[in-house]
Amino acid sequence: MVKRRDVVAGLATLPLAGTLSFMPAWAQQVTLEGDAIATSDGDIIIHPVDHASLVLGFGDAVIYADPVGGAALYEGLPPPTAILVTHGHGDHFDVPTLEAIAGSAPILTSQEVFDKLPEALKANATAIANGADTSLDGIAIRAIAAHNITEDRMQYHPVGVGNGYVLTLGDKQVYIAGDTEPTDDMLALTDIAVAFLPMNLPYTMTPEQAAQAINTFKPAIAYPYHYGDSDLAPLETVGDHTEVRLRDWYASGA
Repeated sequence: MVKRRDVVAGLATLPLAGTLSFMPAWAQQVTLEGDAIATSDGDIIIHPVDHASLVLGFGDAVIYADPVGGAALYEGLPPPTAILVTHGHGDHFDVPTLEAIAGSAPILTSQEVFDKLPEALKANATAIANGADTSLDGIAIRAIAAHNITEDRMQYHPVGVGNGYVLTLGDKQVYIAGDTEPTDDMLALTDIAVAFLPMNLPYTMTPEQAAQAINTFKPAIAYPYHYGDSDLAPLETVGDHTEVRLRDWYASGA
């Protein structure tokens, strides 16, 4: 059984992480640590924060996805140049956290979240619907349907409310799923270099569903996140087309 404690214990054997350095306005170098994924325009740096929160670094871009948990979780990280919020649940969307860290960074989110933002944050925010394309801080982004498909789970994430996002970074596509089961949009994805997939019941996928989804759309690298205490052993059935990377999304003790 692969559970949270096993992920933590296994970190020492994982591939070496990369770093990406940024020079904020006050001229003090800040380094974002994490896995490095090579692209035609430099590395993507992947930095887990907690549960469903993560930071992506790419060139001068620092993209925060679903930042929650308070400002202290983000101390020592470069400030965001853009923010993605998938939907309005509290483990993905938290106004005090956004108020503390957002600064003037543009925010891309769902209509549900946009409507809940205070005016100061709303001024820099844009809502996007499932299936739409846009650009955020110069990065091409497509919104992917994120919802439950199992009848007795539909109340958690109804159709048309939440977003996943596909970001184009250099010649690579990165998919951040948000909270979802395997939607038609997910299963139809192609040429995904990196996928972040949630798996905890009753809200998102089971690990078995996640493995089946990975085996269908075949991302080059898949990161389980939002997994809680799920047994991740079913991910061992993923084919050789995908590298499943287990990282510690609960280092903060949440």
